[in-house]
Amino acid sequence: MKVDGQAEAGPDLGREEREMSLRTDLPGSGEPRGATARASLGGLDPVRLRAAFGAFPSGVVAVAARVDDRIVGLAASSFTSVSLDPPLVSFSIATASRTWPALRRADHVGVTVLADHHDLVARQLAGPADARFDGLDVTFANGGAVTLADGIAWFDTTIDRHVEAGDHTIVLLRLHAVAHAESSRPLVFHRSGFGLDR
Repeated sequence: MKVDGQAEAGPDLGREEREMSLRTDLPGSGEPRGATARASLGGLDPVRLRAAFGAFPSGVVAVAARVDDRIVGLAASSFTSVSLDPPLVSFSIATASRTWPALRRADHVGVTVLADHHDLVARQLAGPADARFDGLDVTFANGGAVTLADGIAWFDTTIDRHVEAGDHTIVLLRLHAVAHAESSRPLVFHRSGFGLDR
């Protein structure tokens, strides 16, 4: 098995290939030093894979633009910084998305990092496309980027390139302007819900 660039293990791993030893002797783990927990390695069925991916908490962003005189956008939990020089960020979108074909035609795309009180906003942005921005306080930039007024960080971007990656497309965005709030907390998506209390 190859993990994150490590060399392939030989065929004689037996039980070690099927199980992974997890260290719990780190500060705050709640277990005595040297204790280990076992987690069985299983297949890559979609339910198990989604649950494993969901163990990693992530922030949530609104990605939006004015296209053909209407706001087009979505919520994404796959946003990440990529590069300072040139300034790039990215997010991923399902290849089956009906929003992406319109959004990719935008001159500029706005990205808003959602605040911890935006759980209902995130659900709205993941809902029916024609009602995603109903009642939301938005700001329009000259190039067509759309951002939410009460987020915690805002980015004016253009699409630099996109890469097909399995059932998703990775979208690289080039930054043109940024701003952020000093004291707000982000909305966190974890184990298919909002917050870390799960």
